[in-house]
Amino acid sequence: MIHPTAQIDASAKLGAHVAVGAYSVIGADVVVGEHTQIASHVVVQGPTRIGCNNRIASFAAIGGDPQDKKYRGERSELVIGNDNLIREFVTINRGTGDGGGSTRIGDGNWIMAYVHIAHDCIVGNHTVFSNNATLAGHVEVGDYAILSGFAGVHQFCRIGAHAFVGMNCMINGDVLPFVMMAADYGRPRGINAEGLKRRGFSPERIAAIKRAYRALYVAKSPLEDARATLLTAAEAEPDVRTMLEFIERGTRPLAR
Repeated sequence: MIHPTAQIDASAKLGAHVAVGAYSVIGADVVVGEHTQIASHVVVQGPTRIGCNNRIASFAAIGGDPQDKKYRGERSELVIGNDNLIREFVTINRGTGDGGGSTRIGDGNWIMAYVHIAHDCIVGNHTVFSNNATLAGHVEVGDYAILSGFAGVHQFCRIGAHAFVGMNCMINGDVLPFVMMAADYGRPRGINAEGLKRRGFSPERIAAIKRAYRALYVAKSPLEDARATLLTAAEAEPDVRTMLEFIERGTRPLAR
């Protein structure tokens, strides 16, 4: 399962049935879970923890030093969960001491070619990153979010669960759960209704999310008035409560 030209550091730990292709390099302090497949010409630097059943395509660079001028060589890590697909030329950097010390990727994500995930990012589960999507440092991406090709996210922004970011969209504020963003500098374009249907959301749940969206974006009310409307609806609608809690946790402006 290990190609004879692969270089595996003596301190690296590989689980059962791990495959490593030709000319790949697995560095010190790397742990790879069982049944993970690493193709040819991949570089994995540590400290990095990779879970089980992942597939990493050729020329990916995983666990490299953070691209942050404040980084001074302190110990930091990258943690990747299970069942992820990481395609060609993807780059994922470790965290920084000032940013919490780790970059984290959850389970079941599709990370397509040329994607960059910077230091201290936190990515949830079952997300899709299309080709050339890019996260700056300290970005959070919720479960089932989709970033289309060439989308870019400013540092410290958050992309909510089930959100959809369109092609070439530049995000410089927080994107609410369930919302679709489009245009060069991300503007809301309704809710991700089709995606929610595919994931089993009932018509009633989708209708409640639409009402919350209208209060925030269509009514053109001040944010405080819209929040009051959501607060009332959140008592009976858990998805609206999720949207409201997302707003309350924010440190950057909401993308409106």
